[in-house]
Amino acid sequence: MTIRSKLTLQFASIFALILVLFSLVIYYFTSLYRQDDFYKRIERRAYIMAHHFLEADEVDATKRHHNEVLYYQVLPHEAVRIYRTDGRLYLAEGEGNLGVDRRQLAEIVQKKEVRFSEGVRQVVGIYYPDNEGDFVVLSSSVDEYSLQKLQHLEVILVVGFLGSMVVVLLAGWVFSKQAMRPIIKVVSEVEKISASDLHMRLSNAAGKDEVSHLAQTFNKMLDRLELAFEMQSTFVSNASHELRTPLTAMMGELEVALMKPREPQEYRRVLQSILEDARLLTELSNGLLQIAQASIDASKIKQHYLRFDELVWMAREQALKRQPNARIEIDFANVPEEEDRLVVKGNEALLLIAVVNVLENALKFSPQDRRSISCQLEVSRHEIALRVRDKGLGIMPEDLKHVFVPFFRAENVRNITGHGIGLPLAERILKLHRGTISVDSKISEGTEVTITLPQAYTFIPPAR
Repeated sequence: MTIRSKLTLQFASIFALILVLFSLVIYYFTSLYRQDDFYKRIERRAYIMAHHFLEADEVDATKRHHNEVLYYQVLPHEAVRIYRTDGRLYLAEGEGNLGVDRRQLAEIVQKKEVRFSEGVRQVVGIYYPDNEGDFVVLSSSVDEYSLQKLQHLEVILVVGFLGSMVVVLLAGWVFSKQAMRPIIKVVSEVEKISASDLHMRLSNAAGKDEVSHLAQTFNKMLDRLELAFEMQSTFVSNASHELRTPLTAMMGELEVALMKPREPQEYRRVLQSILEDARLLTELSNGLLQIAQASIDASKIKQHYLRFDELVWMAREQALKRQPNARIEIDFANVPEEEDRLVVKGNEALLLIAVVNVLENALKFSPQDRRSISCQLEVSRHEIALRVRDKGLGIMPEDLKHVFVPFFRAENVRNITGHGIGLPLAERILKLHRGTISVDSKISEGTEVTITLPQAYTFIPPAR
């Protein structure tokens, strides 16, 4: 069943329930009012009968004439019975079975007035003391006219209910169509989006209702998908280029060497060149393996508590071993005295790889004549940050969004040896540790890379 049909049925069901309850309330209280009103009229007739028959010898001619006039104002199908309290019938007028027995007569004497019904006939019994003795007067009638009106009301309510339901179903169908129109539009627009049309966006995202919120959420998802597709395309293109370059060089060297006999020194040079290209391929393979390892489930990585400042110092030593002529300055001036605030929870080997890659990346793109970078350790209330600054070429704004794509290399650093694996690998390792990495760069001024990790212990400031 479609949502439109469900909305129509739900709307109609709620309205039907309200209408049925409303009709029942109207019918019930109308019937109750009619019955009570007619009982009062019958009660008046009982007293009129008593006055006319039992007090005729006690009142003057004027009063007797007045009682006689009232007596002739007969109710439909009226029947009157007057009994003595011992059960003897004193007077009977009109046809009809009132269903009275001695038990009911005793009840009337005791309660002074009793109301009951015998089928459609309503009966009122009153206790009436007189100078000739005590009597029980029973007056009854059938409210034929009001019962017919009640039947007409019943028909009107049923017909009105059925007619209203037809109108409600039609209105609900139109209403649900209007309500579903934005969703239908979203569905039709989504169906047009394919892998080659990820630039398209939903048009209903400007409002503040639920459908607009859905469109906004979907557009954000499309933004992420488009970026992911773009990153994948860039990754494949750059990875192919990086893998093809050393393979092409190796094949070219071998083809040239095999074109004719060579001197041993020449073969040695060719083999040395091929060995360097093979090392490049090994570095690429290791980088890909490390990225794959950094993409596994974080729950499968063993983590321990470790001092982040000691980890940074270890990374500095490793980076200097690979580039002895470089200079790495670390500023610990803002490190707090509480050692617990320097503790993070993570895998030491992976975090070491991430920090070393960031340091080596900064050294790689620093000027050749002054391979120097600066690092600053900062501790906030809940996080530890490491800022690594170089004074290299910088990264162009349009290239900044691709720096975490494996094998991506900016155009202005193509002449510098590298594979574009360091920062993507560092980002994936930090994500596994609930950390972040960001890059801020200006052309010809340098680049700043910031690593942030959550502290292992919650810091509670001392009370003042």
